[in-house]
Order: sequence, then C-alpha cells, then structure tokens
Amino acid sequence: MARDIDDKVGAFVPGPRLEIAGAAEGPLAGLDFAVKDLFDVAGASTGYGNPDWARTHAPAAATAPVVLALLQAGASLRGKTKTVELAYGLTGENVWQGTPINPAAPDRFPGGSSCGSAAATAAGLVDFALGSDTGGSVRIPASYCGLFGIRPSWGAVNLTGACPLGPSFDTAGWFATRASILRRVGEVLLPGGGEGALGPLLKVQEAWVNAVPQTATALVPALAGAEKVLGHALSIHLAPESLDQLFEHFRAAQAEEAWASLGSWIEAVKPRFGPGVGERFAAAKATDPARAAAARAFKDVFRTRIRALLAGGAVLAYPTSPIPAPHLTASAESQQAVRERTMGVTAIAGLAGLCEVTIPAARVDGAPVGLSLAAAPGRDRALLALAERVAAALHLPM
Repeated sequence: MARDIDDKVGAFVPGPRLEIAGAAEGPLAGLDFAVKDLFDVAGASTGYGNPDWARTHAPAAATAPVVLALLQAGASLRGKTKTVELAYGLTGENVWQGTPINPAAPDRFPGGSSCGSAAATAAGLVDFALGSDTGGSVRIPASYCGLFGIRPSWGAVNLTGACPLGPSFDTAGWFATRASILRRVGEVLLPGGGEGALGPLLKVQEAWVNAVPQTATALVPALAGAEKVLGHALSIHLAPESLDQLFEHFRAAQAEEAWASLGSWIEAVKPRFGPGVGERFAAAKATDPARAAAARAFKDVFRTRIRALLAGGAVLAYPTSPIPAPHLTASAESQQAVRERTMGVTAIAGLAGLCEVTIPAARVDGAPVGLSLAAAPGRDRALLALAERVAAALHLPM
C-alpha cells in the first residue's frame, strides 16, 4: 500500500486504521477504497457510528460479501469511515467521533450518513469509497462534496454483513471522483444484464421547482450536457400528490422499518445518542401503524407507476439536492427544513427502487450541487455508462 494517508478531514473512524491489501490482479487492481463503518470486516468491530453499538456487539465473524468482492477484484482497503449514528441522518454529523470536514466546502456539512466515505473520496485519500443509501445517504453527500455517486437498484448489491436501517430501502452505494471509476466498481459489484440503450430523457418538473432558483439555474448547463447525449428532455410531472407527500410516505414507511430493525436493541441498551438521532428513533417508535400501512400501500402504487414509465429505457433528470450543503452553523430547524425538502426528491428512487447516479455538475455560492439521472431497476450498468458519457460531454473527470 504505497499511498500515505494524512486524514486531515477526519473521514476515518478514530483509532488504528483497518487496512487489507487487495488481490495482486483484478479489474480494480491498484485502486484504494474505504468502507462505511456499518459493513462488517472479519475480526474488526462494526461501530455503526455509536459507542454503545460498538460496546454491545462482538467483532465481525465474517467480511461482508460486498467488501470481499472489492478486495478480490484487486482494490485495497484503507480503512473504515465515519457514519451518522445508526445511519439515521442526512447532514453527516457525529458528536462521538467528530463530523468529517467537507473538502469541497469546509464551512458546510459533508452530508450523511455516508459522510466519512464521501469526505475520504473528495479529499483524495482513496480512489473510491463504499457507503449505504436508504433515504439519500450516498446521493446527498456526493452532491454536497462534488462527487460521482450511485444508489443502485434496490436488491442489486448484496447487503449481507451490513447493519440495517430500512431493509426495503437500504442499498450499498459508492463514491468516486471519476466517472470511469464509478463504472468500474459497478462492473464488479452489480449483477450482469441491463446494458441496453437508454432514453428518452425526462425532466422531472416537481424536482426542478423544488430546488432553490440558484441551484436550478446552475444545473441548466448540466441538463444541456445530458441532452447532447440523449436528445431534448421531455418535461413531465411525476408526483401529482406533491413531493411533500412523497416525503411523508417515505418517512412513515422508513420509520416503521427503522424501529422494527433497531428498536429492540434501543429498548434493551438505552444507548446514548447525539442531537436529533434519539428524537428520530422516538418518532419512529411512535409511528401510527395505520399511517405506516398507508405509506406502504402508496409505495406499491408509486412503484408501479414509475416503473411503467421507465420500462422502455427512459431516464429521469433532476437536481440531486435542492440546495448546496447547509452551513455548519445552520440551526436545527433550518437543517430539518432542508432534510424534508431534500428527501421529497430522494424518495423518488427510494420508493420505486430505482438506480440513480449523481454527477458533480455545478456550484452554487462556491459549494457543489449534483445532477441526478435515474433509471428503471436493473438498468444500473447502462446508467453508469450513460453517466460516463454525460460526464465527458460536460468535460468532467473521467
């Protein structure tokens, strides 16, 4: 492992770094990667961002298949990265281990909960990093930190050996500074198939209106770059219920699953939580079963609608995040408002199980914002190839 790592952005979990050399040969040989600290590595503790989780769980008996696949493909593990506690947050804050610095905008949050993986990649400490995305925790940090990022189709990447949050939404995604590396990792981790042509391009009006004007304006050239590849974008209305309703349905369904996944541990251990995290789990516990049932029913209807729209290869285009990363000084109320506005958009892929790639396409007030391209489940490889073509049209790092 030739690269010396000086973690000035606080991306890695405190303590000695976990390093494992990859295979001598393979499609990812010579690349370094980091892993969000909710994926198991044999013999090491998985901390899940919370000291009481680490204290009450034994070291992992086996390495998560997704991590093992990367090692066997030749990539070398350079350490585990910080996460928001139990992955239940979107800013990237962790009061126990320290919030990673956003290398692209140091006065702003890095985004979460895959905050450490995003920071490590954006700082050039590794070539790519593994994260997880339930409600936006790869896509939003990628947008905030100026990275390429992917949320794969739900179920496309093996999540054995990963801590759960919302099992019907959880995915294993990854970050890269170059479009070609994002694609190369996908060739290792994704199932075969789905490489056919994509198009037409669909501009999701609700998401563009939801973005603040500065973000929408800044991303117009990026949309034009996508149009160079796929042709003129057709404007559509995807959610007549409104993005606010998408967020409410997503929040209720995710909350029910979060409590089902983690509630028994929380009740037994009564762990210490940082600001906001305990409150979110308390709200999850109090979720009205009738409200959660309605959310699940809506999820089925929405998924059927969106998958029918995209079945022929159409691609959705919209701002990944409506605003750049919030400033570190933002109030709790302001952060919550950003969370709700953001998750109305991230819920599109979350509810429908779509694959979504975000491209580091623009800056607003000196901070990055991304353009998202989303396609039908199973079209991940085609979407990664498309993102590479769009990146080339925009003269972004290849």
